[in-house]
Amino acid sequence: MIKSSIKLLATSAVLAVMSAHAMAADMPKKIGYVTNYATHEWYQNVIKGMEDRAKQLGIEFEVRDANLDVAKEVSAAEDFMSQGVDVLIITPVNEEGVVPLVRRAKEEGLPLVLEGNPVRGMTTMVAICDYDTGYYAGVEAGKYAKEHLDGVARVMNVGLPLLSATVLRSQGFMDGLKTEIPDAAMVHDLDGGGNPDRALEVSAAALAQNSDVNIIYGINDSSSQGGLQAWKASGRPQDKLLVVGTGGEGLGFINMMSTEPSYKIEAAMFPEKVGFTTIDAAVKLYNKEEVPEHIVSPTTPMVGDAWKKFYSVEGTTRTINWEAVNALKPADKCMKTAADL
Repeated sequence: MIKSSIKLLATSAVLAVMSAHAMAADMPKKIGYVTNYATHEWYQNVIKGMEDRAKQLGIEFEVRDANLDVAKEVSAAEDFMSQGVDVLIITPVNEEGVVPLVRRAKEEGLPLVLEGNPVRGMTTMVAICDYDTGYYAGVEAGKYAKEHLDGVARVMNVGLPLLSATVLRSQGFMDGLKTEIPDAAMVHDLDGGGNPDRALEVSAAALAQNSDVNIIYGINDSSSQGGLQAWKASGRPQDKLLVVGTGGEGLGFINMMSTEPSYKIEAAMFPEKVGFTTIDAAVKLYNKEEVPEHIVSPTTPMVGDAWKKFYSVEGTTRTINWEAVNALKPADKCMKTAADL
C-alpha cells in the first residue's frame, strides 16, 4: 500500500508539472476527434489518453467513430466543423480520403491534428516512427536468437501491405534482425489483414506449405497472436520459437507474454501516450505555436516481463505508469518514413 501510494504521488507530480505548463496557454473550449475504428483496443486506449488529458486541461472532448468508412469519417468531420469545434483531430481511414478535409480546415483556419497516418497538405501529425519501432524489436529478436535459437533466424512476417506504416514496421524488423544475424531470412511474407482471424488463416496456410520458421513477427498484436495460434494449432512445440508482437494495444499482449513460452518481445507503442500527446498538439495549434510536421510519440521493445515497468494490471484493467513512459525519449527524426518506400 505504501509503495502504491508513493508511485501514485510520483505520477501525479509528473502530470501536475505537465498540466501547469499546458495551462500557461489559452485552452480551446471543445476538441472533436474522428477515429477510424473505435472498437479496436488500440484506439480505445488512444481515446482514453485523449479523454484524460482533455479533462486535466478543462477541455470539452467529443469522439465520433468512422468505423472504417471514409464517407462516414468525412461526414463526422464536417459535422464537427459546422458545430464550430476549436480543434479537429482525425485518424484517417485512408490517406487520400482525408485530403479534402485537410484542405477545407486550412481554408477555414481550423486547427487540424492528424493521428497515426500522414495526409498530403497536413500541418502536423502525432505518430510513432514505424520503421524504428520494428528495427529495435528486430535487434532484440536477433540477440534472443543468438542465445536461444542457435543463431538462426527464419521469419514468418504476418504483415499488412495495404498501409505504409505497417510495411515500414516489417522492413525495420528485418533490418534490425540482420544487424545481429546477417543471414536472417524472411520465409513467409503474409497479408494478415491486421486482424486475428485473417492472421490465423494465412499463417496456417503458410505453415502447411513450409514450417521451417523459428520467428513469428506481427505488425500488430492481432497479427502476432494469430500467427502463434496457427503455430499451436499445428501441434508444433514452442521451445525453439520466438514470437514478436507490435503495439502493446491492450491486455492481450500482457496475457500472451505472461502465459506463452515463445512470446518474448513486444514493440510497445503506448496508445495512451499517443492520445495524451495529440491533445497537447491540439492546444499548441490552437495557440498558433510552431509544431513539427511529425510529432513523434515514443516506442520501445519490451523483453520478457519488462512490461511491468510501464503498466500495472488489476483484473481486466491496465494502468499506465506515466512516469516511466514520459521518461522515454522520442526520436528527433525517424530513420525511415513512407517517402522512403
